[in-house]
Amino acid sequence: MQHRGEIIKGAIYKSGVPITELAKRLGKSRRWMYLMFENSNVSLDLVLKIGKIIHYDFTNEIKELGISTKFKNEMNSTFENEESSSEYWKNKYLKLLEEYNELLKKKE
Repeated sequence: MQHRGEIIKGAIYKSGVPITELAKRLGKSRRWMYLMFENSNVSLDLVLKIGKIIHYDFTNEIKELGISTKFKNEMNSTFENEESSSEYWKNKYLKLLEEYNELLKKKE
């Protein structure tokens, strides 16, 4: 298995972004950052956050990230397409209108 902490450490040093700045943007301490470099199994979400901050794509070094990112992108595009259709919003409106009418009947 790849040592994600070392991969991240190398990318951060190449980027030139100071550890203090990165830690601050992640809401962590510098000590936490150095401990994270020693962790071989850093979460993929954290890898993505760091990559976004330092403008680095880790998909070449961390293979699992490519699979995870592809799946998330497919799910997001499916969700966005569903929400953007006029049929979706029409049905949502009609459902809410029916619920509102039921509440009015109960109130009377």
